[in-house]
Amino acid sequence: MSNALTTEAFLDPIIRSLIVAVVSTLLCLVTATGLGYFFSHRRFIGKTAAETFLMLPLVLPPSVVGFGLLVIFGRSSWVGRFFEWLLHQPIVFTVWAAMIASFVVAFPLMFQTVKNGFEAVNPDIREAAKIDGAGRGRLFWHIDLPLAKHAVLTGTLLAFARSIGEFGATLMIAGNIPGKTQTMPTAIYIAVETNHLALAWGWVACTVIFSFVLLLFVYSLRK
Repeated sequence: MSNALTTEAFLDPIIRSLIVAVVSTLLCLVTATGLGYFFSHRRFIGKTAAETFLMLPLVLPPSVVGFGLLVIFGRSSWVGRFFEWLLHQPIVFTVWAAMIASFVVAFPLMFQTVKNGFEAVNPDIREAAKIDGAGRGRLFWHIDLPLAKHAVLTGTLLAFARSIGEFGATLMIAGNIPGKTQTMPTAIYIAVETNHLALAWGWVACTVIFSFVLLLFVYSLRK
């Protein structure tokens, strides 16, 4: 078992999982923070339906999310053709596809967490800042974001943990190509299927440790 755990075959999915999780979390940080702020301070027709749509990946089966991503980013769609022109190759079954899948499934967690954080900001503080002449930009950077920073950080950690453990949608759109798209969850699945239990145990241990440490930080922030 010790020999198996020192091979490149073991380290490769770990490194790729971390890279995929970092990129997808950064995407979540930008989009979920922006949309969370927008939805927490705006009222418009169809707002509930729009929020429901953004939260759908949280409750849909991973295979459904993966199928939807295949339709959107496949070679038969204009989105897929655009990315093929941009990257000079189809985006499906690449590490970029794994990043997209992780982003889509992690986004709802961060969006809801950040939105709740912005909604918890005392409106009296915002009104006082408006009276003093603060515009939307200054309100966001100097009032809302600093007061909601714990929610933003919590959402970021949850998004990263969710990205590390993403399996179903990733398998559908990125596949499980060793050295190219294989991440820890897909590697564990194949290792069990092929009876390479030493490798499976190693990846499981890494996943559990990563998730435990991240959740520990989340609970520490809440206290």
